[in-house]
Amino acid sequence: MLKIAVLVSGGGTNLQAILDAIEEGRITNASIEAVISNNADAYALKRAENHGVKALCVSPASYESRDLYHHALVKTVQSFGVDLVVLAGCMVVMPKEMIEAYPNKIINVHPALIPSFSGAGCYGLLVHEKALSRGVKITGATVHFVDEGTDTGPIILQKAVEVEAGDTPEILQRRVMEQAEWKILPKAIDLIANGKVTVENNKAVIKE
Repeated sequence: MLKIAVLVSGGGTNLQAILDAIEEGRITNASIEAVISNNADAYALKRAENHGVKALCVSPASYESRDLYHHALVKTVQSFGVDLVVLAGCMVVMPKEMIEAYPNKIINVHPALIPSFSGAGCYGLLVHEKALSRGVKITGATVHFVDEGTDTGPIILQKAVEVEAGDTPEILQRRVMEQAEWKILPKAIDLIANGKVTVENNKAVIKE
């Protein structure tokens, strides 16, 4: 059984997609041990509680330095004995300590087709603003392993989404979530939980 910690910062729609997929059997051989947020007011924590999952906040405001906060975050994750860390709308940049503790065991969902519209500072609604500004016809989402770079880890899954006439960043954001993020994030977790993903030469390989 793959034990998972989900790190969140906001509403937790991707977390909800994972919870639903586990309950519906689309993710097998996996359980969420804890949902951890840097934001005590994150609705994601309520979603976790509603599904009987332990929810807690580890806030930077509670620590005198960023280093102390990072250390506390890593120790909190480790305390649950998890095998996989899932960043589901987590606005905290993973510290080196976390990446070293969980090599190729941290995954993130990015709301674009990496390497497009990715990298430092490119997250949230800004990703979709950039896509529309560039005039792309296709965007989408990517699930990837997290390394010490920003959106540079091995890509596990990608799914394309069409850009439509009249799209605003908010409309496009919602479509990318519904058509891509909420589908490929649970799928990636299921693949990992069932031993179907390996990393070879810095590329994720999916076994049939």
